[in-house]
Amino acid sequence: MTWNPLVYSIHEDPNATKLFDSSDIPGEIIDLMVVNTETLEANPDFGKAMVGAWYEVMSLMAAGDEAVLTSMAEASGTDLDGYKSQLASTEMFYAPADAVTFTQSAELPETMVNVAEFLFDKGILGEGAPSADFVGVEYPDGTVTGDPNNIQFRFDTTYMQMAADGAL
Repeated sequence: MTWNPLVYSIHEDPNATKLFDSSDIPGEIIDLMVVNTETLEANPDFGKAMVGAWYEVMSLMAAGDEAVLTSMAEASGTDLDGYKSQLASTEMFYAPADAVTFTQSAELPETMVNVAEFLFDKGILGEGAPSADFVGVEYPDGTVTGDPNNIQFRFDTTYMQMAADGAL
């Protein structure tokens, strides 16, 4: 298993064979910005600043800003062409409204249940996890999959929605 940009250098080896990639499971590997819930509740301006900066960069990337794309490429350990190739194979939510729609979709809880079952089956939830429902995941509408008494992950659209509304 690997991630871009390493996968591109691996494929330079004529003996390498790709068995599987994330395009085979759309919506299951999600690039996220994650903040501790208590930190965000205590510092809502931090959430606004992070999301504002994120979508400022996203708008520059969507516009093809070479300086921004080059900087992102270097931070990713590749060159501009390699980074553009990564972007071509990655579903990006350049507009905050698109991210809100994805996060509020009925498919997201279904996907997270599948991910939890995979993690449990592979022992990735930890030795003490009694089932795939051990960890609770909360969604923007307040519904929960997994254990509602052990919510460890929340999908919150508050700040994305503010960005979509131009209210940051």
